[in-house]
Amino acid sequence: MMDFDIIIIGSGPGGYVAAIRAAQLGKKVAVVEKAEVGGICLNWGCIPTKALLKSAQVYNYMKHSIDYGVRVEGEIIADFQAMVERSRGVASNMSKGVQFLFSKHGIQLIQGTASIEAKSQVNVTNAEGELSSFSADHIIIATGARARELPNLKIDGEKIIGYRQAMTLDKKPDSMVVIGSGAIGSEFAYFYHSIGTEVTLVEYLPNIIPLEDEDASKNLERAFKKMKLKVMTSSAVTNVDTSGDKCIVTIETKKGIVTKEVDVVLSAVGVQTNLEGLGLDKLQIAHDKGKVLVDDYYKTNIDGIYAIGDIVHGPALAHVASREGIICVEKITGHKVEPINYNNIPACTYTNPEVASVGLTEAQALERGFELKIGKFPFKASGKATAGGNTEGFVKVIFDAKTDLCLGSSMVGDNVTEMISEIVVARRMNAKGMDIINAVHPHPTMSEAVMEAVSAAYGEAIHII
Repeated sequence: MMDFDIIIIGSGPGGYVAAIRAAQLGKKVAVVEKAEVGGICLNWGCIPTKALLKSAQVYNYMKHSIDYGVRVEGEIIADFQAMVERSRGVASNMSKGVQFLFSKHGIQLIQGTASIEAKSQVNVTNAEGELSSFSADHIIIATGARARELPNLKIDGEKIIGYRQAMTLDKKPDSMVVIGSGAIGSEFAYFYHSIGTEVTLVEYLPNIIPLEDEDASKNLERAFKKMKLKVMTSSAVTNVDTSGDKCIVTIETKKGIVTKEVDVVLSAVGVQTNLEGLGLDKLQIAHDKGKVLVDDYYKTNIDGIYAIGDIVHGPALAHVASREGIICVEKITGHKVEPINYNNIPACTYTNPEVASVGLTEAQALERGFELKIGKFPFKASGKATAGGNTEGFVKVIFDAKTDLCLGSSMVGDNVTEMISEIVVARRMNAKGMDIINAVHPHPTMSEAVMEAVSAAYGEAIHII
């Protein structure tokens, strides 16, 4: 039996970040991973999807290059397989980068499937079925999540697919129904539509990206419809017949039943946690409704065992898992740490236009009884957006009228996922509206729209017509 200070089960953005931070703090660390190093995010989620979306963006720029005074002679072709290959190459390089960091920091990678046999013992079964045991003073579970399946919509990997298959299809489908309009569903709907697939996006709730501010949701829906991407809200897929060459999709809408015949159906209805086979019940590690129960520093009810990432409370986002991993190991090593404020977590959707938000939506703020100051700056009034040729979207900020503290922000437009961090920092620092207004923002930039929106909230807007 080999001994470590910390064993981490899972090498996603929670696990690998925790491992590196623990090694930086002088701990002997091992990471157990049954699949690709880097987890879903690096290999099948965040990173490769952004590579696909970048390919779609470049393709669309080329199709509209004449709008920028650039004439392209000849046919412009979206080479689907080349896009997929590039995406897989990006993912592979990122995974190799994490493996290099493990080597640099002296972290031992153990390939195989882990189970916790005791509060200080982890058993690992490798691909050949061989069992090894390892011990550690501390065990961190970071096993992440996988695509959730609806009871009446089982993923078969061919006609009904999940996000993994959506990234590696053999050929571009001519038609597709995407079920679920969260970040995953909306991003894939945009990508496939952009390269020529006829896409229908189906959402059960009244608005797409339903967790976002209604203004943002409506703006993205309008943008999708403007590009001829079919959106069906307040609708539910009740059946998919895969017995023939095509998928016959039955959709229940407010106006009645609609039937669509498509090549493939993408199920993007959320994720479910990976807790099976870990030995939670054997050790009586408390969990409920697919989530491991932990304190503010990710300690379970069993001494020496911790859990982070998608398998605990809080949003299932890579940046959340990474921060949780750092807090967990810093607490283990005796550092003074501050728990995460889950009300200040940014969310991003990488469609075109992008969507980004943090804090409360307008509806949530009103429900909680706040008196609001709201400012909104449209990108059609932005010099940088106009010069860039894409004025879709806005920046919206919400302030508590009594304290002048920022309650939240929603943004739609080019590169807004790069801009939301200003509001995250402002909220963390308890900055008030005038602090943002008085901070000189560079011109012309997309980011000055934040200052302009705050100015609008305080009746000081300069550039809004």
